[in-house]
Amino acid sequence: MEIKTKLHVQDEEDEQPLSPAARLFHTREFNLNIISVIGLKSKINSDMIIRGFKESCIKHPRFSSRLVCDGENGQNQRWVQTNVVVQDHIIVPKIQQKKIENADAFLEEYVSDVMKIPLDTSRPLWELHLLDLKTSDAETVAVLKIHHSLGDGMSIMSLLLACMRKTSNPDELPSLPTASSRLTAGSRSNSRLRWLVKVICTAVMLMLNTVCDALEFILTTMFFKDTKTPIKGDFLTVKKNKELRLVHRTVSLDDIKLIKNAMKMTVNDVVLGVTQAGVSRYLERRYGEEESNTSDKKMPKRSRIRAALLVNLRPTIGIQASLYKLTYLSHYRFIIHI
Repeated sequence: MEIKTKLHVQDEEDEQPLSPAARLFHTREFNLNIISVIGLKSKINSDMIIRGFKESCIKHPRFSSRLVCDGENGQNQRWVQTNVVVQDHIIVPKIQQKKIENADAFLEEYVSDVMKIPLDTSRPLWELHLLDLKTSDAETVAVLKIHHSLGDGMSIMSLLLACMRKTSNPDELPSLPTASSRLTAGSRSNSRLRWLVKVICTAVMLMLNTVCDALEFILTTMFFKDTKTPIKGDFLTVKKNKELRLVHRTVSLDDIKLIKNAMKMTVNDVVLGVTQAGVSRYLERRYGEEESNTSDKKMPKRSRIRAALLVNLRPTIGIQASLYKLTYLSHYRFIIHI
């Protein structure tokens, strides 16, 4: 019979095994970081940012735990609670704005360098860079780097939003849009039979699409291969290429909403379509450059390019859940203008 003392219980609470998804993001091929570039309309107060992280974000287990790997080949991976020195995670580089000719290009170079440097595994896997740099879109810039094993994009955004309040009401959370239901009560009352037929047809189409997508995925994995194009590579090629860089573009959310409403689709559909069009134009340009040098290189008429897309399936955005994790530990919040 095993008797657990309070010390043993405390050790178990301070240590948590990695989830399957977190273990995946620590493999050699899928070791990923989340890079978030945040533009601000006012100067950054680094002391207030440090104080805010001390009182809020580091209370979250993932922001205050370091990765420990032991056992054979480091197979035993777990999160271990540790004392966080926030100043070690907040980086404020000295930037001389007057000597920078193109602030946007400088920001891209800086973010590219941050992307190439691995996070220190001896402490929690996150860091925040505060840049006193005026760009075409913002007065100052913050670059947040978080390892993907800490959470996905939606959970990280929910956590950060839970740390913020409106300037109009410091006690109120930022307001977020809610998804509208496609099948409303009014449509059901108009014709229950029509509503029932619509539900059945939707369910049948959902099952058929699921089966077709599953079969297509299996066939693609086993038999079909991607077309060899200039953007096709592998893990070793990416690691050997030292000229990789991160390039960003600012797009108007109003333009995306305009297309979404006109085409009766979602924001994700619009962004995916823009990405696909961008890849297509890039390949056409690359093949055009190669055709000028040799007549043998021509863009294939039917190219097959596979991509992995992570889609959020949560029924809610999750800001209330993140707030619950922080409320009993802290009453300090950042204040943003909404």
